[in-house]
Amino acid sequence: MKRLYPLTLQSGLSQSNSYILMLGESGTGTQIPLFIGAAEAQSILLAQEGTPTRRPLTHRLMTTLMQQFALTLTQVTIDRVSEGIFYATLHVSDGFNTQQIDSRASDAIALALMAGCPIYADEQVIEETGVQADPPAADAPLESRSLDELEEQLRRCEEQEAYEQAAVIQQEIERRRRQQ
Repeated sequence: MKRLYPLTLQSGLSQSNSYILMLGESGTGTQIPLFIGAAEAQSILLAQEGTPTRRPLTHRLMTTLMQQFALTLTQVTIDRVSEGIFYATLHVSDGFNTQQIDSRASDAIALALMAGCPIYADEQVIEETGVQADPPAADAPLESRSLDELEEQLRRCEEQEAYEQAAVIQQEIERRRRQQ
């Protein structure tokens, strides 16, 4: 299993109300495109930005339910892909036992981001669906960079005494760690 991070979320080109979520494997440039629906895209964006809603949407409701019953989402795994459909598993613990629950990958990712737990993919899934992305340009938004790339950029900024830029990068690193 390899750990993945959400990189970008874009509107789908072929269908309305479809989105493409790009997941990235840290430090490799490998990205996995997942086509997801509008509700999942909204939940993922809200979780990434930490934006509250007036009333809980479905994924927030599920996260709250788990918390109320002392259940913890410990990790999400994307286990396989078949005919373009990604299959995922929620790993839920009550502190004593862990249960594995079948899930759509898009729902699992939304829940993982809300619960702050890691997302993993089977190496076979990465091999079958991964695409090699160009390295981010120097002026690419911080959100498009992996955590490892941000930490390396932070180190370089500190060496060059570019403290204002280092502070911005440090804020992005801290935001991502709070989501993990």
